[in-house]
Amino acid sequence: MAKCDEGYRCEVCGHDVTSIVDSDLYLRFVIGELDPEVLHTSPERHLRCNPVLSQFIHCDGFEPVVIDGELSAEWLDPEFVRQRVELVSRGYQRLLQIAANEHDRDVTAYPLPEVINKYRNG
Repeated sequence: MAKCDEGYRCEVCGHDVTSIVDSDLYLRFVIGELDPEVLHTSPERHLRCNPVLSQFIHCDGFEPVVIDGELSAEWLDPEFVRQRVELVSRGYQRLLQIAANEHDRDVTAYPLPEVINKYRNG
């Protein structure tokens, strides 16, 4: 069975990440924070195992993640937080779309439109 069919183990908790909507790896790819060349060699985590990123997901059906400390959204610049929430939430919504279309296996079409344009235009 191919690695992509098996799923990936979370480097934090050690359990399989069984759905793209739980994948920190694919969320980072979709929002342009993970180069496509290293997608299949990068470590995977559940979204909830990376609370620094997942605290910025504000979507219906996703239980909010709150963290303490300097990396908490409450300690960060409000404009940065606003932009981060907008990007990461859009990325999560894109993962939901991808999951709803299981037959779509063209990973080059997964990223947000502006990320695809960035990759195409260098």
